[in-house]
Amino acid sequence: MRILLSTCFLLSFIIAKAQHGTVHDEMMVHSDILDMDRKFAVYLPPDYETSNRSYPVLYLLHGAGDDQTGWVQFGEVLHIADKAIHTGEATPMIIIMPDADTGQRGYFNSPDGTWRYEDFFFEELMPYVEKTYRIKSDKRYRAVAGLSMGGGGSFMYALHHPELFSSACPLSAYVGALDFDQYKERAARNEANKDLSEDALRSHWQKHNAVELVKSMDAEDIKSVRWFIDCGDDDFLYEGNSLIHIEMRKKEIPHEYRVRDGGHRWTYWRTSLPVVLSFVSDAFHQY
Repeated sequence: MRILLSTCFLLSFIIAKAQHGTVHDEMMVHSDILDMDRKFAVYLPPDYETSNRSYPVLYLLHGAGDDQTGWVQFGEVLHIADKAIHTGEATPMIIIMPDADTGQRGYFNSPDGTWRYEDFFFEELMPYVEKTYRIKSDKRYRAVAGLSMGGGGSFMYALHHPELFSSACPLSAYVGALDFDQYKERAARNEANKDLSEDALRSHWQKHNAVELVKSMDAEDIKSVRWFIDCGDDDFLYEGNSLIHIEMRKKEIPHEYRVRDGGHRWTYWRTSLPVVLSFVSDAFHQY
């Protein structure tokens, strides 16, 4: 009887453990481009250790002031992803959360080209994680999402590389300086930009402003990505998100645009995340 009870307890423990995903938030990849080691966090779905299958991937970007642990610590990604997968609202997926707050803050290359985070993301981080973990590497099985600064990163990464992402979900996104004079004033505060011409600064602004990109890009390229845009009615970044919505409507680009009650805070983004996981799963399932 004692052996039977021990066996039952062990089986119950294994089953319970199998029902939960795992998060590792101190993973490391070396970057030759940035000449440093970079951290990232990874969420592995509940059946990752017990299956041989490959999974779709969501790149989930944090906001300014956080690092790769932001979505883990404050966003409760483990609990929310597990629940969405268990209820069938989301398909099992791997979630990669990179650190964009070491060395310099942000997801883009600097105007003077001395800091190349975006190049690191696409040329080093993405290939590394998609070889290290059992990740399906087709466009259909890859999505990007993020909040605030990471929402801006989500816009820009999907607009710069629509061939790579099936879905993009910017949340409370900073879309970039809304006019060039504002951008130029901010750029002037950085000593590294002092020798750059106005044309060089304007080019960088146009390439890193989501509104300008939607205006200038071929609509068919933008349409090749499924868009979910979410920003609270009390969020100080409401204007940029509203302008994106208007420009997409003008160009007849399909997108989901949500304005809910709330501001620029984690209570808002935690309620956004289950919807994001469901939205990107639709593309993974070939909606």
